[in-house]
Amino acid sequence: MNRRRFITHTAGAVAAGAMLPPVAVAATASTPPPTGSTAYVPGPKPVPVVQPGEFVFAAANLDHNHITGQCSALLAAGATLKWVYEPDAKKRDAFLARFKQAKAARSLDEILSDSAVRLVTAAAVTSERGPLGCRVMEAGKDYFTDKAPFTTLEQLSQARAVVARTGRKYMVYYSERLTSESGMFATELVREGVIGRVVQVAGLGPHRLNKPTRPAWFFERAKFGGILCDIGSHQCEQFLTYAGARDATVVHAAVGNFANPDHPEFEDFGEASFVGDNGATNQIRVDWFTPGGLSTWGDGRTFILGTKGYIELRKYVDVAREKGGDHVYLVDEKGEHHLSVAGKVGHRFFGEFILDCLNRTEKAMTQAHAFKAAELCLRAQAAARRLT
Repeated sequence: MNRRRFITHTAGAVAAGAMLPPVAVAATASTPPPTGSTAYVPGPKPVPVVQPGEFVFAAANLDHNHITGQCSALLAAGATLKWVYEPDAKKRDAFLARFKQAKAARSLDEILSDSAVRLVTAAAVTSERGPLGCRVMEAGKDYFTDKAPFTTLEQLSQARAVVARTGRKYMVYYSERLTSESGMFATELVREGVIGRVVQVAGLGPHRLNKPTRPAWFFERAKFGGILCDIGSHQCEQFLTYAGARDATVVHAAVGNFANPDHPEFEDFGEASFVGDNGATNQIRVDWFTPGGLSTWGDGRTFILGTKGYIELRKYVDVAREKGGDHVYLVDEKGEHHLSVAGKVGHRFFGEFILDCLNRTEKAMTQAHAFKAAELCLRAQAAARRLT
């Protein structure tokens, strides 16, 4: 099948799939379900959107382990990994052992000069992600970076200018929603109006520090950008998505270093609150205090309050009940619902993003949204009061 015909066929299939309700309501939904049951069923899982060789990408700068998730998700959506560039031989060899189809590039220029490569995905040191993205886009490729995408507002401004000039994409791996099946299912519940108009989003993003395994740059303020800039970026993206806001104002922000005096530039706690341009509010807390007794890296939770109900996401664990994650707790006008959606939703963003790159559309995520989430976390970081 030639490329044009395949893309048209695939886009049609995806569009047809999109016509199916992503949140299926059981036939008995008119009768209030008993407490603990649910009338809401996750929609069909996504399938690959391209054939092998139809969408070629490369990986570069493997400074964060998120690169594994970025590449795996693109491959699952049908993309083809051709190159990897990483000057550190140990990291490069470990990557090649996992992704055997990739070839080691001698330089980034070798990737950028390959006309077959449409996208470069990278997880560089945080302060280097913006400049790297601009270089990739100037070379005519789309760019997909780990979060946080920038450490300064100046980097964001430069990227916006390059996007406007080149027409390329600067997309961000906001994994705490995009690779969370509970997070993606909540996206559909909110869009379907299940809980009415969203009034408030509250997000908790605790992480395990694993201090001995972290590289030196992880603790250097100029390189990691600050805790609200870093893991707070996930929370800002989720707020904009669930609340349907296009902009927001920072009301309060604070950061502190309570338990790591040996790294004085590090921040192990952060909090912030926002008011969206549509009146919705947001409260976030991020930290590096996951205790050793927790069975996973962090007890991430999201609370979404609407005018007709509310949702709680227990993303990675249901503490002292189930070690598995992706639990959705929903209370609406019909009753109380617990949905375990692990393995039932998938990660549709990546296939939609591939099609966006091919068709120059913005179905997966708009560029304005990706940049606004980055801007909000940077503004919160800049406004933060130092608690310690």
